[in-house]
Amino acid sequence: MTAHPFAPNDLSPTDRPRERLRALGARALSAPELLALVIGSGTRGRPALALAHEVLGRSDGSLRRLGDRPVAALAGVPGLGATRALAIHAALELGRRLAGETSGEATPLRAPRDVWRVFAPPLEDLPVEEFHVAILDAQHCLARDVCITRGILNSSLVHPREVFREAIAERAAAIILVHNHPSGDPTPSADDRAVTDQLVAAGRVLDIPVHDHVIVGRGRYLSFAESGML
Repeated sequence: MTAHPFAPNDLSPTDRPRERLRALGARALSAPELLALVIGSGTRGRPALALAHEVLGRSDGSLRRLGDRPVAALAGVPGLGATRALAIHAALELGRRLAGETSGEATPLRAPRDVWRVFAPPLEDLPVEEFHVAILDAQHCLARDVCITRGILNSSLVHPREVFREAIAERAAAIILVHNHPSGDPTPSADDRAVTDQLVAAGRVLDIPVHDHVIVGRGRYLSFAESGML
């Protein structure tokens, strides 16, 4: 019988995730084990793995809920502190960005669901609204994603000048407006409608059509074009 490269029971709880990662790869580790590696080291009598279990337990075992918790709340976990709380937030943000990356090939956005697939990973769990402009080339592929504003969406913050400056520079064939609702409900507000009307009108003047405005909710979306509101 071939011996295993390590004997888990002979290792301290602090070392097990690190050794398991070396031997088996990251995919073999549980969420608490991965989180323990992010935490790095524990405190006296409380190894990193025990801290990881407590941190996840306070978020009902959900990484999504953990990412929604403010740094100050995480830092309040006994033995964790601000530095480790910041490291956890940074790691979760890297995961979001990885999920939102494309393979490097041009991404066609020919339907609202295509837009949602691209923008949901980085946007659906954000605690605040972000307003993005998807700049399309002549083949309806995503040429560039531009974040215009972060915060409460209203017509005074999203000015046509800011939206179309990048579109003109990129020689966009068209644009798609995208923003998220932190509540998870993609139902458009009065401000959402006002912003859309304002930008659609500006697009007509500049000959850069606004093909859609997609609001990203949690696990769902609303398309102005699909809903007949464009």
